[in-house]
Amino acid sequence: MTTIILLLLSLTFIAPFSSSTFSKGSSLVSERPTYVLTSPDNVFSAGFYSVGENAFCFAIWFSNSSTIVWVANRDQPVNGKRSKLSLLKNGNLILTDAGKFTVWATNTFSLSSVVQLSLYNTGNLVLHNRESVILWQSFDLPTNTLLPQQLLTRNTKLISSRSQTNHSSGFYELFFDNNNLLSLLFNGPEVSSIYWPEPWLVSWEAGRSTYNNSRIAVLNSLGNFSSSDDFSFLSNDYGAVLHRRLTLDYDGNIRLYSWEKERQTWVVSWQAIQKPCRINGVCGANSLCKYVVGSGRKCSCLPGYKIKNGSDWSYGCEPEFDLPHNKHESVFLLLSNVEFYGYDVGYFTNYTLDDCANSCLQLHNCKAVQYAFEKGDCFLKSLLLNGYHSPDFQKDIYLRLPKNYSFSYNSSLEEFSLDCSRDGTIQLERTYVKSRVNGIVKFMLWFACGVGGLEVICIFVVWCLLIKTRKSSGADNQGYALAATGFRKFTYAELKKATRGFTEEIGIGAWSVVYKGVLSDNRVAAIKRLNEANQGEDVFLGEVSIIGRLNHMNLIDMWGYCVEGKHRLLVYEYMEHGSLAKNLSSNVLDWRKMFEIALGTAKGLAYLHEECLEWVLHCDVKPQNILLDSNYHPKVADFGLSKLQNRGDLNNSSFSRMRGTRGYMAPEWVFNLPITSKVDVYSYGIVVLEMVTGKSTIMGVHTIVAGVEAEHTRLVTWVREAKNREATTTTTTSWIEDIIDPTKEGIWDMGKVKILVEVALQCVEEDKDARPTMSQVVKMLVHCENGST
Repeated sequence: MTTIILLLLSLTFIAPFSSSTFSKGSSLVSERPTYVLTSPDNVFSAGFYSVGENAFCFAIWFSNSSTIVWVANRDQPVNGKRSKLSLLKNGNLILTDAGKFTVWATNTFSLSSVVQLSLYNTGNLVLHNRESVILWQSFDLPTNTLLPQQLLTRNTKLISSRSQTNHSSGFYELFFDNNNLLSLLFNGPEVSSIYWPEPWLVSWEAGRSTYNNSRIAVLNSLGNFSSSDDFSFLSNDYGAVLHRRLTLDYDGNIRLYSWEKERQTWVVSWQAIQKPCRINGVCGANSLCKYVVGSGRKCSCLPGYKIKNGSDWSYGCEPEFDLPHNKHESVFLLLSNVEFYGYDVGYFTNYTLDDCANSCLQLHNCKAVQYAFEKGDCFLKSLLLNGYHSPDFQKDIYLRLPKNYSFSYNSSLEEFSLDCSRDGTIQLERTYVKSRVNGIVKFMLWFACGVGGLEVICIFVVWCLLIKTRKSSGADNQGYALAATGFRKFTYAELKKATRGFTEEIGIGAWSVVYKGVLSDNRVAAIKRLNEANQGEDVFLGEVSIIGRLNHMNLIDMWGYCVEGKHRLLVYEYMEHGSLAKNLSSNVLDWRKMFEIALGTAKGLAYLHEECLEWVLHCDVKPQNILLDSNYHPKVADFGLSKLQNRGDLNNSSFSRMRGTRGYMAPEWVFNLPITSKVDVYSYGIVVLEMVTGKSTIMGVHTIVAGVEAEHTRLVTWVREAKNREATTTTTTSWIEDIIDPTKEGIWDMGKVKILVEVALQCVEEDKDARPTMSQVVKMLVHCENGST
């Protein structure tokens, strides 16, 4: 009886989950399509999406417009009843149809006690364990849409939908071909062909390069798209922070859409192909595409042909006749200003029209000839695909038909016109058969449910009493409980009081806000309030424990933390002089202080990389994350983007997305190379160049070249050119004097400044293997500080 009750309870009650996360043993069910995962910023939703009559797919969509950006089971929808998405105890995420069979799975496995499915603000659906190791993510398996920060790689491709209302796989693909070129492919029911970039152009004529085999492309939130084959573009509204999506539409064109908030609609801010009739297979075989101003693209069957599928032009048209075997029984119908691209069974020059027609009649599979009078070019067509009618064409098509066919040479093509808008929804029927249960079994089931429900109520009452007792006995001591790391656990009420209701803001970041506060023991603290967390308490405490194990004079000290409900806060020591960025702009640092800051920062990073118990990458080294105490001693802060790694894993590939800040990110992030501690070395070098030159790498960034900001490239190049210029010209001044910030007061040892710049230039080498480690940087700077130049 107990087994029956437990079984019924497991079917009746769905495990709870948070708005953006659910854990092992939890499920989403098709009967409740309004139960969805939402990203913390409510921009994205994930759940069961209706795609037909009683047919559902598990999808991710923009909450504001219900626009789908990813689908798990696009070609195999599930029943509207008893279908569910379940995160199993073994860490596998599965989608079952009507409770009978699995139609989709991540095929993941984890021994971790905590495995969670989270929908991030980027629109990425991520399956991860307690240690934040990603087991699976939707960004690795795109459907027809690429979101900002989502990488298109050699292993991924976009596949269009069949129509505006049918989300199953269509006939168009965006991918990197074997020549490393980003290409659009028509993969039709019978033939396939690449149509973008134009296949008659060699790579350099199309502005592409085949010499970079990294095969990676990425879109950013500002509207810049960059590909490793040198193809890039900026949206019409580039620079504005908007919701964006790059979608391969059902018509074979790839478009960048931006969300216009005022009109609450998507607008096209860029598209690859301006002439829609140039897209291969757009109207199917034996048909013509024509662009009509004000009406858009229209398709029509050729004379003597009829449409195959009234709701889908991709199937094209089929002949209403059989071509005769006797060549004398065929005639040709003139179609002016028409071109069919490709599929030539023969090509001849300096032919007359009669010669061209006779050559076609010799071949039974020749269906038409394309002829240009100017040069006498003759093309024999075995397939009539990619037909395009335009007044601009100087070529004509002569369509081969039976002599006894009723059409004459004067037949108007327009009478066969058919509007392409006949693109209806395919309704997918799903049946659900209820099993018959006799009266005794029904009685037993209802009885078991009643007993089980009574047990649940009793358990709930006892649980509430235990919670109340625990709160009353331990509330006074909860705030002083020590975490395993040895620092204090604060209550949310304590920190709210310490900050006077979070009123004095001293810093803000992408994921948090920092406030100044005074604790109950009169210590001044910096209290970081993280944005509403999308991670569980155990994951948060695991990250806190990492910070708690770090102990170095050049790393910020953490005094405690708070985790209550959705609230996640960290309590740090307060740094009187704020960030390095603030002090650089105020010109309070002389050259000696600058050198000490560079050395202290290097020591802190060297400890993270090589000396602490775990190997930690900071991943966001920048002036805003280097804080200065009352004596201007530096302390590296903000490990929000840090990554705990195995010390021996030098070729780590577990980073799922770019981390850091524009202008300070190493090339490895962009070109999908292994991420090591050298990414921090690169960022450190940029920071030192900023300190010495007084020039910012972030302000004034306007373009991105191959994913790397041109502004920071110009800063590095400018310093290197200044150094090289001294070697090739006779000048009385040192190149160091040409690049240093002229606003800095006092003259210090320019030899030491020179060494500092040369160390920074080594740190920003494009090749990570050419960069020193942070411990080597420390040794070079200490050697310089001791008087050796």
